Amino acid sequence: MWLPFMFWFFAGPYWKHAGLGGWILNTAVGVLFVYLYLQAFARGGRVRVICTILMLLITTAAIPYNTGAAGLLIYCAAAGSFTPSRSRALAFGLAELAVLIFYASRMHFDVGFWSSVVLLIVLVGAVNHFSAMSHCQNEKLRLANDEIEHLAKVAERERIARDLHDVLGHTLSLITLKSELARKLVDRDPERAKLEMADVERTSRAALADVREAIRGYRSEGFFAELGRARAALETAGVTLQCSTAQLQLSPEQDSVLALVLREAVTNVVRHAEAQRCEVRLVKDAALCRLEIADDGRGCSGPEGNGLRGMRERLHAIGGSLERLTGKGTRLVIQVPIATSN
Repeated sequence: MWLPFMFWFFAGPYWKHAGLGGWILNTAVGVLFVYLYLQAFARGGRVRVICTILMLLITTAAIPYNTGAAGLLIYCAAAGSFTPSRSRALAFGLAELAVLIFYASRMHFDVGFWSSVVLLIVLVGAVNHFSAMSHCQNEKLRLANDEIEHLAKVAERERIARDLHDVLGHTLSLITLKSELARKLVDRDPERAKLEMADVERTSRAALADVREAIRGYRSEGFFAELGRARAALETAGVTLQCSTAQLQLSPEQDSVLALVLREAVTNVVRHAEAQRCEVRLVKDAALCRLEIADDGRGCSGPEGNGLRGMRERLHAIGGSLERLTGKGTRLVIQVPIATSN
């Protein structure tokens, strides 16, 4: 928008009554200067520095032949100061003022002319420098917002993956067990096999509903509802369940997390433990809710899988902890802080 003010530079040969060669050379220099000026703002970075230096050199060389070129120092100030680096903006500003003062004293510029150019160099340089700083801050804010949005998407994908693992791992294990039982019973006890297959159908429909809930934002029906489903799954697998549970005042989030932890733990017992007995204890221990899930299976000392990692992530989110003890069987000890009543 400021380029029309270069009229005084392009009209310089007219005031000096220059010949055709002077007009051509002056116009070529002006066009080159405009090109460098536009490139300085279009490219930025090192290109802007190089373009600004070339603009300053062209201006320095042109002033003795066209005094209107002194106004080009304002354009150099605009390009050189458009940087968040204060030292770079100051260096360009001082160089431009030095060129102006040198020629003002050597060529005896009018005081009003060169003082107004000094004022414009300072004002334009300061405004463009602060504009560059504001632009830089806005870019940092935009990048930070993009990073937050990316992290939110990653967290949501992880949540869905964790919920689907918790939901489908248990349900598909139950479907597999009931399907195997129905296959074994189809010849010996067809009626029992039909009941088992009907149960498979109901479980499959429930799994489909659970998947839809997980995508929307899965919420468990609660610990005791999950305990009933765990009992059914363990009985189907031929595992005896022993329960000892206390009625505790838990928040909805704590109740949901404990239900999902119980689901994952029972799924692991059914899939991997080869156990005959499973024990679930839920008690209050001082200001903690303590959940223990133990089996008499073959135990496991290997690295934790996705299921246990998912348990830990859920428990850490509500300030809880999980400890795995292995030996003769596996024992999971889960502790969650609960509010104490005065």
